[in-house]
Amino acid sequence: MNGRDLCSFAVSTSQKQTIAIGSDHAGFELKQHLIGVLERAGHVVTDFGTHSTESVDYPPICAAVARAVRDGKAQFGIVMGGSGQGEQIAANKVNGVRAA
Repeated sequence: MNGRDLCSFAVSTSQKQTIAIGSDHAGFELKQHLIGVLERAGHVVTDFGTHSTESVDYPPICAAVARAVRDGKAQFGIVMGGSGQGEQIAANKVNGVRAA
């Protein structure tokens, strides 16, 4: 399942999901928009930050999202930032998680 298919599934599925989400300051506005879309679709969203556009380091946020998925507290995790590449690498450092 590619990213577009996963997003369509998460938004449109009748089975409601728990989704962990996090971003750095560069992804803050997109994250806020996506939270609204997912919640309107009936999903439970746990926001691991950041909570403003002030500059912040993304690795701890991405690791928290990844741990939530690994530990079964969320079915899906979404991390975002300026490019998404560093965020993906940070999430992949959590043992047992594969971010793409």
